[in-house]
Amino acid sequence: MNKVLTNKVPHGGAGGAKGSNDKKWRSVPDLTATQSAAAGSSGLERLHTRAKAQRKERFTNLFHHLTPRLLAEAYKSISRKETRGLDGESWSDFGNNLRERILDLHTRLHLQCYRPQAVCRIWLPKADGSQRPIGITAVEDKVVQQALVWVLEAIYEADFLGFSYGFRPGRDQHRALDAIAVAIEQKPVSWILDADISQFFDTIDHGWLLRFLAHRIADRRLLHLIERIVKAGVVDDGRFTKTRIGTPQGAVISPMLANIYLHYVLDLWAHQWRQQSARGACYIVRYADDSVMGFQYRSDAEHFQVALTQRLAKFGLQLNADKTRLLEFGRFAMSNAKRRGGRKPESFTFLGFTHRCGKRVSDGRFALWRTTNRKRLNARLKAIRQKLFKMRHKDVFKQGQWLQRVMQGHYNYFAVPRNHQALNLFRREICRAWLHALRRRGQKKPIIWARLQRLLKRFIPSVRVLHPYPNQRLCV
Repeated sequence: MNKVLTNKVPHGGAGGAKGSNDKKWRSVPDLTATQSAAAGSSGLERLHTRAKAQRKERFTNLFHHLTPRLLAEAYKSISRKETRGLDGESWSDFGNNLRERILDLHTRLHLQCYRPQAVCRIWLPKADGSQRPIGITAVEDKVVQQALVWVLEAIYEADFLGFSYGFRPGRDQHRALDAIAVAIEQKPVSWILDADISQFFDTIDHGWLLRFLAHRIADRRLLHLIERIVKAGVVDDGRFTKTRIGTPQGAVISPMLANIYLHYVLDLWAHQWRQQSARGACYIVRYADDSVMGFQYRSDAEHFQVALTQRLAKFGLQLNADKTRLLEFGRFAMSNAKRRGGRKPESFTFLGFTHRCGKRVSDGRFALWRTTNRKRLNARLKAIRQKLFKMRHKDVFKQGQWLQRVMQGHYNYFAVPRNHQALNLFRREICRAWLHALRRRGQKKPIIWARLQRLLKRFIPSVRVLHPYPNQRLCV
């Protein structure tokens, strides 16, 4: 798997970050008010270089990296459209007298007077009808957390393994999707374990998290700051609750802490298991708490699932029984299903795509087909129809510009090879929804098809593939 998921993918793997990752450290300023950009930017870069060279070293002096300039850059990196926290302060409000605010925050951090505010929890609906808790932190807390993330990245990007893709620089969803696609199409994969950890962010044990951090960090001030952040508490519907376990989803630092937690709980253990216990090939791709494991033999897959369940239980985690599945998948799955008189092989969903066994049009050989997940597609279309209906009386050109952004954003993620059918379906339904909204404007004469065609040609982009085939991207 290392050859597929590590060596061919830039800037990752157990061997340390390379290429664009080093640019990441140079691009994150570490400047005081009197330092130049050239001199100050080497702080985190030196830390990253040392972390790669000394894999077992515990860093005792990290707090000095939280400089006023790094905090200012953290503020600039935060989205300007973020929802306000409990203090009601917006991004622009914090930016008033930015220099004074940053210097005051820097002073409180180093005097250990900084106290993170409680997280405001809201609930967002999911495609399956359930609700997902999202934490909204104050702008000041986001600034501190983003600066901490950069410091932690400088250390842990040297430690993270190549099959870990979630929330890491240069390792986005499409890298993870390409990695599992190459493993399925080019390697001896006959069984897939689609594993999902139940309520992972809400069940992270703080004690284990701090112990894992202590493997590389011996700076007590930094550890104490992280402990304060994860135990800041939650306000849900006006009621304050102490945080004893978990990290709030939506917090800036949560993905980084989650990766560190799973690095020790899952990644290192799984890498060792496949080297020592697997009889055949074993390939792993993890994106946050969602993992896909490919196995050559069914016995390996079954033994790994049992061992994984026991491993997670030691650290207060458990697999989601409804979403975790072991299925036959790969180049022999179709012929085996046909021989048994069954239907087509099962499919699995990963990062918004449904993965199916198929054939290439050119020569009929096995190929992996990735299509937009139908539940996610229907939920997206439903939200767009509702929004169009609400804005049906607005200027038609403003509607078209909004739809153009929506379509382009959808294509940027889902326009992968062999997904033309789902993309055409999405475009067709968007056109129908727009026509329906325009005809409900209360006009005496409904919009004619010829005028709609002109609007569609101007604002609704045609379907085209924007991403290369997985093996092409991994070979770059």
